[in-house]
Amino acid sequence: MTTTRTRAERAATVRAAAHRIRHHALHMGEVQGQGYVGQALGAADILAALYADQLRFEPADPHWEKRDRMLLSTGHYAIGLYAALAEAGVIPVEELDTYGSDESRLPMSGMASYTPGMEISGGSLGHGLTVAVGMALGLRHRGSDSRVFNFLSDGELNEGSTWEAAMGAASHRLGNLTAVVDMNALQADGPTADVLRIEPAEAKWEAFGWRTFRVDGNDPEGLLAAFDEIDDRAADGPPQVLVCDTRVGRGVPLLEHREKNHFMRIDEHEWAICREQLTAGHDGGDR
Repeated sequence: MTTTRTRAERAATVRAAAHRIRHHALHMGEVQGQGYVGQALGAADILAALYADQLRFEPADPHWEKRDRMLLSTGHYAIGLYAALAEAGVIPVEELDTYGSDESRLPMSGMASYTPGMEISGGSLGHGLTVAVGMALGLRHRGSDSRVFNFLSDGELNEGSTWEAAMGAASHRLGNLTAVVDMNALQADGPTADVLRIEPAEAKWEAFGWRTFRVDGNDPEGLLAAFDEIDDRAADGPPQVLVCDTRVGRGVPLLEHREKNHFMRIDEHEWAICREQLTAGHDGGDR
């Protein structure tokens, strides 16, 4: 993305946006008393970097033809994406009060038919990259310079369809496609390494023909540095992947250190503690 601001200035904007995204996620979690809050907190810096710095979009027109596409393959991360969409002005912040409620446009798992700014319906993992490949190929055939970003999880790398799509993207040299992998080392059945080992992740993506970067996904400067390199790619070059190491519950120690933090049930009195810890840890950098 072309900008006249320094990377430090951009990173400050991303940190501030990520902090608000985390507060939005806590608020939605409290509405239901449970949910995938830890993933939203962990991915907040990535989502902030995308929506506050990288993506081309029109908040008032989610179907704007020239927009960049951001596909949330991990449908259970919808709470984090809703927080980012509210921060970006795509949906009203007040609508977050309806999260997971009957007739809400914000169901607990992402549904494109309900939510403005939601490009695909997520849920069963392994579908997002396949759709992203077709979308990127279609945009190139139409002569569009729009980019496609696909947000995946590390557990999703267990799915064979993900690697079939990775081969297809490299074969078609889809330089307009970027995969962003949240490596939080956790999935529903336990630590990712104990379910099905996927490391070394970078070597696997490189072997499939992708230009590969790995960063601390909770470091705004590192994220922006990687995105800046990705933005310099040739449209007909190889696809790119940004592997992001993150921490579930980032910014809220109570949730970071909770033993079972994939789908969290949080007691009523704990929400105030979460908010206090998040506020206390925010120094302008949320680090």
